Amino acid sequence: MSSSIVDVNARARDVHFTEDEMTVHLADGRKISVPLAWFPRLLHATPQQRKRWVFLGDGEGIHWEEMDEDLSVAGLLRGTRAP
Repeated sequence: MSSSIVDVNARARDVHFTEDEMTVHLADGRKISVPLAWFPRLLHATPQQRKRWVFLGDGEGIHWEEMDEDLSVAGLLRGTRAP
């Protein structure tokens, strides 16, 4: 059985979108890219709505007020999708 350790101290520094993908740039230089299909609220949002995000805390997460969506960096690193 293999296990992976998620860096719970990882912090987001920027977020970008393409038509079908979200990329989160981390403070340590890594990038996390995930399909928007994993997050239906973001998938169905307009490009303008996707751009209206704010960091939670010191970049531990990302919040979209208008869509009531919160994503944690640790969850993204684990590959956690929306339920």
